Amino acid sequence: MASEHRVAVLGAGRMGRGIALSLSYAGHPVVVVDLKPREAAAPRGLEAEMRAEIERDLTFLSDVGVLEDGGVEAVQASIRFADAAGAADAVADATIVFECVPETIEAKRPCYEWVSRHASADCIVASTTSTIDAQTLAALVTRPERFLNAHWLNPAHLIPLVELSPSVATSSDTIHRMKQFLSACGKVPIVCASSPGYIVPRIQALAMNEAARLVEEGVASAEDVDMAVRVGFGLRFAVLGLLEFIDWGGCDILYHASFFLSAKVDAARFAAPKLISDHMEQGRRGLRDGAGFYEYEGVDLGEYRRKRMHDFIHLLQARQLMPVRGGNTRPDHQ
Repeated sequence: MASEHRVAVLGAGRMGRGIALSLSYAGHPVVVVDLKPREAAAPRGLEAEMRAEIERDLTFLSDVGVLEDGGVEAVQASIRFADAAGAADAVADATIVFECVPETIEAKRPCYEWVSRHASADCIVASTTSTIDAQTLAALVTRPERFLNAHWLNPAHLIPLVELSPSVATSSDTIHRMKQFLSACGKVPIVCASSPGYIVPRIQALAMNEAARLVEEGVASAEDVDMAVRVGFGLRFAVLGLLEFIDWGGCDILYHASFFLSAKVDAARFAAPKLISDHMEQGRRGLRDGAGFYEYEGVDLGEYRRKRMHDFIHLLQARQLMPVRGGNTRPDHQ
């Protein structure tokens, strides 16, 4: 199908390859640009390595029935590669540029100087950085109103979420255009402030550190911690968001649990944020009060609960974890 967007991905590493695959799969022509000067034969070797990795991922999608016959070749055909010599021409007509160079200001500064010289004036420029805030990077780009961070999660071609983080200079039109583009590609874009860690990395850093502490303290083995996440923690939050889950069970449960864990384990680590105390004082404990992080006035709570439990049961069935009447005949989930 025809595409109104022409995408350039700067950087042929893991993230760049995943984004190129994802966008080509969605029907957009993509050029992967390697800006690094290399010896004569090196760019061809890098392109071959990139294409082999993309072909492996596409072949897997075909093997599991997600990609139709001929799809592997069609997606590959929509991805071009440009080395440093052809980079300027490759980027000149791009409508969107995703920067995927190494996570240092030293690497990104010359990259953005180059993009500012060669990309068109209305081209959206997005960094896929997972660490550097949008405010810092926007200062490196001419016309910063067309710049924002767009944080993809690995594997980029499978995880739907993309976290958009604008700087104070980013225009509302840039945010709108990027959200529309990603949504049309089958992604789920969300917007967060220019803050270290975005949303997912900040939450998962706390969870991963706590999992490591459980092993360090001898509370449980690595195997049992991971099993608890796979068949308990993770399953619930695939259906209910964390804040929705607080409302579902009641803010008071988290409030009292936080006080207990603060006293018994670590005062700072388990202290509840002020917002939880505020919700308790305001009678916003969740579903039972008709308000919490969400407003439930006018919501058919019976239908809402039924829909969430319906989704949860389907997830259990897909994972072969649904309890079996009369005994367990499902395989072990290792």
